[in-house]
Amino acid sequence: MEKEKIVLAYSGGLDTSIILTWLKENYNCDIIAVCCNAGQREDYDAIEKKAYATGASKAYILDIQDEFVTNYIWPTLKAGAIYENDYLLGTSMARPLMAKKLVEIAEAEGAYIIAHGCTGKGNDQVRFETTIKALNPAIKIIAPWRIWNLESREDLIEYAKAHHIPIAQTTEKIYSRDENIWHISHEGGNLENPWNEHKDDIHVLSVPVEQAPDTPTFVEIDFEQGIPIAINGEKMSGVKILEALNVLGSANGVGTIDIVENRLVGMKSRGVYETPGGTILYKAHAALEKLILDRNTMQYKNIVAQKYAQLVYDGLWFTPIRDAIAAFVDVTQKEVTGTVKIKLYKGSAIPVASKSPYSLYSEEFATFSKDEVYNQSDAEGFINLFSLPLKIRAIQKQQQCGELKGSDTLERKILKGGDFIR
Repeated sequence: MEKEKIVLAYSGGLDTSIILTWLKENYNCDIIAVCCNAGQREDYDAIEKKAYATGASKAYILDIQDEFVTNYIWPTLKAGAIYENDYLLGTSMARPLMAKKLVEIAEAEGAYIIAHGCTGKGNDQVRFETTIKALNPAIKIIAPWRIWNLESREDLIEYAKAHHIPIAQTTEKIYSRDENIWHISHEGGNLENPWNEHKDDIHVLSVPVEQAPDTPTFVEIDFEQGIPIAINGEKMSGVKILEALNVLGSANGVGTIDIVENRLVGMKSRGVYETPGGTILYKAHAALEKLILDRNTMQYKNIVAQKYAQLVYDGLWFTPIRDAIAAFVDVTQKEVTGTVKIKLYKGSAIPVASKSPYSLYSEEFATFSKDEVYNQSDAEGFINLFSLPLKIRAIQKQQQCGELKGSDTLERKILKGGDFIR
C-alpha cells in the first residue's frame, strides 16, 4: 500500500531540517521537500542533497524569483505599502507565493497534507495557512511547532545533535533569519531584549552606516507605469534591477532598520531588517508620484497603502479586497513614468531630481520670478471663499456671546467684512 505523502516547506535550515526527520519518525509518510529560491543566497545542490540525506523521498528546488518580483514585489511597491511606517514587507510578500507553490506541488503529487516550520508565535503560520485554505481547502496542515515537545531553538540544536543532523546554528549565535531577493530579517538572540543595541555582526547584506563611504553615490532609476525598468539608462529585468540596487544600497549602508512591530498574533516583536535595494526603490517611486499625481489621488492612495500593507502583513494576499485595491493602484500608476535620481550616502537614500513627461509640475506657474501665467490677485477671492465657513462660524460665536449690537445681523456682519456675498 502506498504511503501517505506530506509536502514540507523546506529550507535546509535549523527548523525544517529537524522537522523533516521528526515527520518521518512520527507519521511514517513519504516526505516531499519543497525549497523555493526567492533570491536567498544558498547552495541549492547542498540543500537538495541534505533533504534526501535526512529522509526525503523527493525534493523540489523551485526558482520563483521572477514571479516573486513581477507579481508580488512590484504590486506592493506600486501601492506604496509599508507596514507601521517602517517594514517593507519582505517576508510577508514571499509567503503567499511559497504557499501557492506548495499547493501546486501537493496537487501534482496527489498529496493532501502540507507541513511547515513556522512557530506558533509568529505571523508566517497565518500567511502560509490562509493561502493554503484559500487555494485548496481540502489540504490538511501539520505545524510541528504547535504540537511537538521541543520548546526552543536550543532544544532543536540538541535534537539535531542527537540525530546527527548537520546545522549551522549554535547557542551563541542563534538569530532566526529569513532572506530573499528583497531583504533579510533577523530575530531572536540578543534582539529579544529591546534595550540591547543590535551588534554590527548581525549585518549580512549591508555595511553598518559608520563603515559606509564618505563620498555619495548617485543612481538614476527609470519607471514605466510605476514599475522600475532601468538603472542609469540600462534596461534590465526586475531581478537584475534588484540585484544591482542591493549592491549599491548595501555598500552605502542603506535600508537597515531596527524596529519593534505588532505581530498579527497579538504580541510585539523586535527585528532588524536589511532592505537595501527595496529602500531605494520606495524612495524613488514616492518621489516620482509626487511629481505626477494630483493631491486628491495622493491623499487617498496613502490611505489605501496602509490597508494594503496590513493585508499583505496578515497573509491575505488571495482575497477580493486586495485584488480590488490592486486594481485601484494600477489606475493611479498609468502615468507614473519617468526618471528619479537618488543620492546614496551614509545610510540615506535621498531623491535629488526627478523628471516625467506626465509631470504636473510647471515651472511657469511655480516660479518666484516674474511670470505671465498666474495673476496673484486672484488668490484673494479664492481665500475669501475657502475661508467662508470659518468666518461664519466665528461670527456665530460672537452672536452667542452678545457681541453684535444694534441692527447688525449675521448677513450684515459678513458683508461688512467684504462685499463678496450677492
